Amino acid sequence: MRVTRNQLLERIRTTIERIAAEKNLTVPPIAEETVLLGSTLGIDSLDLAAIVVELSEVTGKDPFQDGFIEFRTVGELSDLYRDKNGE
Repeated sequence: MRVTRNQLLERIRTTIERIAAEKNLTVPPIAEETVLLGSTLGIDSLDLAAIVVELSEVTGKDPFQDGFIEFRTVGELSDLYRDKNGE
């Protein structure tokens, strides 16, 4: 399934907001430069794993099938799932 970068960014934002709401946390504004772990988002590595699984289900892609790929920000994560042939 082809998903645009904006759709990926929005999916990441809404997923983080849902996770934060479940933890009774307030989420600061989320931008492409927002650091996922160790930031004010309040998500942990298990939450991040849930985001990765959701993105894989939505896009039908698993960028980690051959091993871990380093990423830190919301934008870097969205780029792992983006169709490289278009926005």
